[in-house]
Amino acid sequence: MTRQEIAFAIMGGLFVAEALSVMLQVGSYKLRKKRVFRMAPLHHHFEEIGWKETQVVARFWIIAIILVILGLMTLKLR
Repeated sequence: MTRQEIAFAIMGGLFVAEALSVMLQVGSYKLRKKRVFRMAPLHHHFEEIGWKETQVVARFWIIAIILVILGLMTLKLR
């Protein structure tokens, strides 16, 4: 409605990264039989390398908040 697709993409950046991690993993495995991440989606990869679930959730919350603030700032600039 506001024609702010770029701001929407920035604000949803974490969800985009999660979806892209799955697409990369599946595509890489089908083409090369090698994995890009230990496990997809991305948050499971971080759990596999030793981060606690609460640590992953807290960091993803922080990233999401930062991305939303950046997205809102782009709305104010126009």
